[in-house]
Amino acid sequence: MKTNLFFRRSALALLTASALAAYLPALAQGKITRLVVAFPSGGPVDFVARTISEQLGKELGHQVIVENKAGANGAIAADYVARATPDGLTLWLTSVGAVAINPPLYDKLPYDPVRDLAPVSLVVNNVELLVVNPANPARNGAEFVANSKLPGKGATLASSGIGSVPHLAMELLADATQARLLHVPYKGAAPAITDVVAGHVDGFFGDIPGLIGFIKAGKLKPIGIAAAKRHPLLPDVKTFAEMGIAGVDSDNWYAIFTTKATPAADIERINQAIRRTLGNEAVAARLMASGAEPAPSSPAELATLLKNDTAKWSRVIKAKNIKPE
Repeated sequence: MKTNLFFRRSALALLTASALAAYLPALAQGKITRLVVAFPSGGPVDFVARTISEQLGKELGHQVIVENKAGANGAIAADYVARATPDGLTLWLTSVGAVAINPPLYDKLPYDPVRDLAPVSLVVNNVELLVVNPANPARNGAEFVANSKLPGKGATLASSGIGSVPHLAMELLADATQARLLHVPYKGAAPAITDVVAGHVDGFFGDIPGLIGFIKAGKLKPIGIAAAKRHPLLPDVKTFAEMGIAGVDSDNWYAIFTTKATPAADIERINQAIRRTLGNEAVAARLMASGAEPAPSSPAELATLLKNDTAKWSRVIKAKNIKPE
C-alpha cells in the first residue's frame, strides 16, 4: 500500500516537473503579439481578428491579444503599428480601405502603407454583393440595371460612406452599364442596410458577412456578386460577369501588415503561422460560415495586391472627383 502511494506521488511529481519545465521557457520568453484592429469590437474585422487570434497564438508559441484602436479611418492603428518596435510582435489586421483607398482619397495621411508597413499575408476575401429589398422586381443585377434605365426611372444605392468599397463598387457598376444610380452615403453599413430593408433605398453593395443574416431571414434579396466566381454560401446568385457585365469586381479584403523594418525571417515565420491558422478546420469553418473566405498569401503576393488595388481605386476616385466627407 505504502509502495503504491510512493509510486503515485513520484509519478505526480514527475508530471508536475515536466509541465513546469515546459511552461518556464514560455514564461521566460514573455512574448505577446498584439493584433491591432482599426475598428471597435464587434465589427467584421474584429470578428476575424478574434476568430484567428487563439489559433495564431498556438502556431506562434505565445499569446496573441486583439487590440482595438479605432478612429481616423484607420490612421490611428496604422500610425501605432508603423511606430512599433520592428520585432514582429505588433501586427495590423486591416481592411482594404485603410491601405489601398485612403492614400488616393486623402490629400494628407500620417502614414504611407508602402513606406511604413510590411505586408505579411492576406487573410480573407470579402467580395461585394448587391442586395435589394425583397419587394424589388429585379431578379438579378442585369434586370436592376435595365430597370434603372427605363423612362422616368433610376435607382438609389446606399453606401457605408463616401469613398467606401460599397460606394466605389457602385461607381464601377454605373460606369460599366450606364445605369442611372444615385449615391446615398451613410455613416456606416448598419444604417445603410436598415434603410434598404425598410425600402427607403433601392439597393446596397456590401460584404457578404454583414449581409448573410439578413438574406437568410428573407429581409434582403441578393441579385449579383462582384467577383470572378460565385460564393459558396450563395451558389444560386450569379456574378456580374455571368450576366454580361464586366469590370465591377470589388473585394473588401482583410490582410495583416507589420512594421516596415521587421526582419524578413520574422515576417516569414508569422506568414507560415497565419497559413497554418487559416488551414485549421475549426477556424476556416467559422470564417466560411460568416461569409469570409480564408485566403492566405505570401508577403509578395499581398504587396502586388496592394499595388494593383491602390491603382484601381485611385483611377475611380480621380475620375469621379470623389472627396472625403
